[in-house]
Amino acid sequence: MAIRPIRRFGDPVLRTVADPVTVFDDRLTALVSDLLDTVAEPGRAGVAAPQIGVSLRAFSYNVDGRSGYVLNPELVETSGEQHGEEGCLSVPGLSFPTTRAEHAVVRGVDLHNEPVTVSGSGLMARCLQHETDHLDGIVYLQRLDPERRRSALKEVRATDWFWKAG
Repeated sequence: MAIRPIRRFGDPVLRTVADPVTVFDDRLTALVSDLLDTVAEPGRAGVAAPQIGVSLRAFSYNVDGRSGYVLNPELVETSGEQHGEEGCLSVPGLSFPTTRAEHAVVRGVDLHNEPVTVSGSGLMARCLQHETDHLDGIVYLQRLDPERRRSALKEVRATDWFWKAG
């Protein structure tokens, strides 16, 4: 339906725990369509509903040729460890070394309230964890160790977009 603008770090919706999806109607179908359209843009791996200004537990993903969405996702399994650069559409132009589980499993439902399970390793695992965090009001910068977080927040405050967000 539409590629929606991404909310940026500092927007209160990104720090708020999203509400569970309880109504499965045409409005939800439109939201999922917008999430899928928005994540389909080149260079995007995942988009959570709060990133487009909707405080509902929903996200879309587009990683290594796999795309889809999950409603009311729960991170139910993680294993291993990976270290690497992580970025976020809500923190444009910046990335920081972030530790995540190497493998992750998310369970939720689809538009028909039927069970869905998505699992993956590497980038898919990072995406599943990152997007689930968004639904819990967590931006990946909060996952950084305290010294790295202070440095990262200085870099964020030095960007032009941060001061234009308000």
